[in-house]
Amino acid sequence: MRNISLRQFRAVAAIRKHGKIVSAAAELGLTPPAVTLQLKQIEASTGLTLFDRTPDGMRPTTAGLAVLDAAQAIEERLRALADEIDAIKGVRRGSLRLGVVSTAKYFAPRLMAAFIAEFPDIEMKLAVGNRAETIERLQDHDIDIALMGRPPPHVPVRAVVFGDHPLVIIAAPDHPMVHRRDIAKEEIARESFLMREQGSGTRISMEIFMRELSGWLERPAIEMDSNETIKQSVMAGLGIAFISAHTIEAELEAGRLALLDVVGMPIRRQWFAVTRSDRGMTPAMVAFEGFLMRKGAIHLPLFGKLYPDLSS
Repeated sequence: MRNISLRQFRAVAAIRKHGKIVSAAAELGLTPPAVTLQLKQIEASTGLTLFDRTPDGMRPTTAGLAVLDAAQAIEERLRALADEIDAIKGVRRGSLRLGVVSTAKYFAPRLMAAFIAEFPDIEMKLAVGNRAETIERLQDHDIDIALMGRPPPHVPVRAVVFGDHPLVIIAAPDHPMVHRRDIAKEEIARESFLMREQGSGTRISMEIFMRELSGWLERPAIEMDSNETIKQSVMAGLGIAFISAHTIEAELEAGRLALLDVVGMPIRRQWFAVTRSDRGMTPAMVAFEGFLMRKGAIHLPLFGKLYPDLSS
């Protein structure tokens, strides 16, 4: 195993990415026979087949996934080493791959802009996805830090809180409940709900909030896979929605959406910066985490100051 080369690891990673020897060769700047040779050599070293040849392309075997995990860890360490060498030289630069759940895309650009103003030589890349996609990117070493509401339970992670995350119920401005106060949860449960997809952080929080109401979770609801679609649907009068207050700042200010004063709302959750606990922190990651701890909260939408009557 000690004879496996970096070139062989990169060949395996490229084959996994593209599913074809020809495409992997094009990415690596090699010929297909050269990539095939690299694969045969690493399979000889492990004594196992790393890919199954299927009609849909080459799929990694269990052994292949183990080798890929090692390849990703090596690439991460090499990138971290480059950042560490720059830090030793006194150079404040590096790279950071940031992943955010779709709810966080409403404030992520503010965070990035403020961070880059302090660290202009750190290159940043942003990936936005739903909760499942963001966790998968973190698990596959495709991002360095994830911003999300609930750390994943099945991935070894380190999670740091950097701000409050209020969740509210919204309606169209002409909804009959808009001007009422202390609306009972049981009354809200009779309304038509617009929901995020199963597994989303917002959906999980909503189900926890409503689960004490017998039969509510089995009621039919309209499911949507984006906050934007939910907001437009609420404005159109299709129903009410349980949503992050950080996604509706502009619509509340413009009067296109209204908050419902439901007993027990807003729900207080928190935003976390999540990293894998089984990898080292690069200087860029340390700098960004430190920035979030110092200034992250001030770049979140100012829900409490704009709507103090519903934020206490």
